[in-house]
Amino acid sequence: MVVHFDVAVIGAGAAGMMAASVAGQRGLRVVLIDHAKKLAEKIRISGGGRCNFTNIGTTAQNFISQNPHFCRSALSAYTPQDFLRLVNAYGIAWHEKHKGQLFCDDSSESIIQLLRQECAKGNVSWRMPCAVQAIQKTDSGYQLATDGGAIACEQLVIATGGMALPQVGATDFALRVARQFGLKVVEPRPALVPLTFDASSWKPFVPLSGVSAEVMLSNQTKPRVQFLEDLLFTHRGLSGPGILQISSYWQPGQSICINLLPEQDLGQQLVAAKKGNRQQLDNYLATFLPRRLVEQWLNAMQILPAGWEQKKVADMGDKALLQLGQALQSWTLFPTGTAGYKKAEVMRGGVDTNELNQKTMAVKTHPNLYFIGEAVDVTGWLGGYNFQWAWASAVACGRAL
Repeated sequence: MVVHFDVAVIGAGAAGMMAASVAGQRGLRVVLIDHAKKLAEKIRISGGGRCNFTNIGTTAQNFISQNPHFCRSALSAYTPQDFLRLVNAYGIAWHEKHKGQLFCDDSSESIIQLLRQECAKGNVSWRMPCAVQAIQKTDSGYQLATDGGAIACEQLVIATGGMALPQVGATDFALRVARQFGLKVVEPRPALVPLTFDASSWKPFVPLSGVSAEVMLSNQTKPRVQFLEDLLFTHRGLSGPGILQISSYWQPGQSICINLLPEQDLGQQLVAAKKGNRQQLDNYLATFLPRRLVEQWLNAMQILPAGWEQKKVADMGDKALLQLGQALQSWTLFPTGTAGYKKAEVMRGGVDTNELNQKTMAVKTHPNLYFIGEAVDVTGWLGGYNFQWAWASAVACGRAL
């Protein structure tokens, strides 16, 4: 027996629940389908379990896409303030942590329950856990073959996200559906992900595992970007917010540049500090950077002449100090890869935005088929931007259904 609905939404994550709730509250008969046993695990673990649910300063400039203008319409139609009003309506306590990032005071579960209750207001039907085996185009819409039987719908929304964090259920389902219907897909890859290095070249820095510092990171390819954020050394390479940010722009074979002491001219500062300074160089540098980082980095880089360990700042030559300052502020590294989808927060790439209507998220060649959220080639920075894209793209879709 085939069960009929106006709308079927596949994927009960942030974007899927939001789109289903908006459509349901407009009076449409909506079914929400998800293969997972646990609801919205990516929301649950986000923000260290507190869900960085938006960024109050969101603009289109905070997103990466082959068409950087595509996201403007949806983001302007549903803003961070709009979602914040919904959060406040549910009495969810929140705080701004850093650079416009908004978090729940308590648990991510608050956001999940908000979305569940919004779906309940729209009388959304649930099929979960329920896998979709096949999608077939029909004269009146689409028919889905699922674990729970056949479902027919006039309009179909794909909200299954990307491939980041497969351990909590992420798959390439959305990309397979896009290709089934002949849509172009921008090659996907892990984003907001730690960067890794060749084991032999990274060996000198392994003892720094666990050390962190605020640095300025930049990429060497267009578009050029800079992020002033924390960096964290790991056994395999580099992580921390700054590295996650720059990883979305890094291309294999390209370098990244790290300024270990941003917003100052260290070389000139070292020269100016020479007079009468009887501190050993590493002791002086340890007033700016973690001591372990100073000692290990100086030994690994071999920038200074032999015997520098015994020299006082006052005894160092100006040229050597200027070279040291430049090296510390323009450390160029060549990552060999990333930590992959298991450690990535999001997927970069996805359904080519040229295939979609920017105001509705509908496929131009299949007007009753929609792609929203992470499945689309719109990837936000770290810090709540990807949640805002989920809300905004879902609302644009939900209002158009």
